[in-house]
Parts: sequence; C-alpha cells; structure tokens
Amino acid sequence: MTFKVDLNCDMGESFGVYKLGQDEEILDYVTSANIACGFHAGDPATMRKTVRLALEKDVAIGAHPGFQDLPGFGRRNFQLPAQEIYDLIVYQVGALSGFVAAEGGLMQHVKAHGALYNTAARDPLYAEAIAEAVYDVNPALILFGLAGSELIAAGKKVGLRTVSEVFSDRSYQADGSLTPRSEPHALITSPNEAIDRAIRMVREGKVMTTAGTEVSLKADTICIHGDGINALAVAEKIAKSLQEAGIVPTKVSEIV
Repeated sequence: MTFKVDLNCDMGESFGVYKLGQDEEILDYVTSANIACGFHAGDPATMRKTVRLALEKDVAIGAHPGFQDLPGFGRRNFQLPAQEIYDLIVYQVGALSGFVAAEGGLMQHVKAHGALYNTAARDPLYAEAIAEAVYDVNPALILFGLAGSELIAAGKKVGLRTVSEVFSDRSYQADGSLTPRSEPHALITSPNEAIDRAIRMVREGKVMTTAGTEVSLKADTICIHGDGINALAVAEKIAKSLQEAGIVPTKVSEIV
C-alpha cells in the first residue's frame, strides 16, 4: 500500500544581509515551505528571496506568522486579546501574499509559528482568532495545526481545509501535545529514531509518548526543522527513508 504525506519546513528565518542558510538545498527534499513574515524572523528581502526559490523548485508556499518577538524568535508567550491575534495574522499573511503574487505564484497554506502555534493548539480563543483571520484573508488557504488540536477544530468550524501536522523530532505527552522545549527529552536527537517515528505516524497513525503509552494521531504533514546544524542531512535522510518505506512526499493540496 502506498501512503502520501507532505513534508514541511520553516524557512526564511534569517535576514537580508545574511545568506538563507541551508534553505535552498532543503527545498530539494520538502513539499511545503513555511516562510517567516517578519515578526519572529525574516524581513522583506528574505521573504522575496525565499518565495522565489520555492517557486523555482515547485515547493508549495505558506505563511509562517508568529508573535512580534524578534529577540525571542517567537518562542515566548504573550497574552493578547483575540482581536490582536486576528490582526497580526491578517497583517503577516497579507505581507507574504504580496510577495507571492509579485512573483506570479499562489499561496497554499498558513502555519503559525512557535509560541503562537503552541498556544493555539490548546486555547480555543487563540485558535478561533487565527482560523477566522486566515478565512477572511483567503478561504482557499489551508490551515496547518498540531494533530488533534484546537487549531484543527477551529479551522474546520470556519470552513477551512485543515492539515494535521506531526513532529518526528519532538516528543509527545499523553494528551497528544508536544513536550515543551524547556523540559527534558523534548527533542528527539537521533535521526534514525526520528525517521522510525515518522514512518509509524504515517503508516499506523500512532506515536509513543514520554509516559510510555501510545496516542493516535492523523499525519497529513511532517515538520522538518530547518534551523538545526544538520538540518540538510536530516531532511535528505527523512525524504529518502519515507520513499523507501512506500510513503510518497506530496503537497498537501493534493492530499486534503
């Protein structure tokens, strides 16, 4: 039996005066690129360059909005009212949409970043504000969210197509949430273990938790983090290993 899964990677998280790191090479192994919109990382020049590269390599483009938090890389929590969450999503998605249109492309999806993503996974108010903002900007956009999270529920509620995301290099709690990065064993550092987990999540819809129990989840897309030292090697290895296991990397627009 052949399975399909999207491989997504967070990109454009540098700045115009610097190079794009490994982004250009990683684009050879992923099917979706989540491009930073300037709030947690990135700037106009980097957005333009990353959009252009993704289009050249036929990789689907998504906006990657986060909290306005350059010093903390969007990983610090901010308590904001729903209207402010809505506004920051509209602002950032709109900014990237402009670059995509200028390059003659179409945007596929939106995936929130860092603390905003994690908060929306468990907080219905945050999730609904994000989903409503995405829908109001463009109801054809696909909303990425942690499998089984409030964000997936909110996206479906407003009428968006949703994509359930899993992480092969992060450990899971018994409730299906990700282990906070501040806690021990939050990251899966062994590439082979991460690959084994990815294959099982796609083929069986299950993952082992830190408590030693299993949770069921839907795996439409797998996140590959692009900011690690070995990110390129990991991306290449995961893409090839999935194909060897009969799992075909496929854009989510062709899956959902």
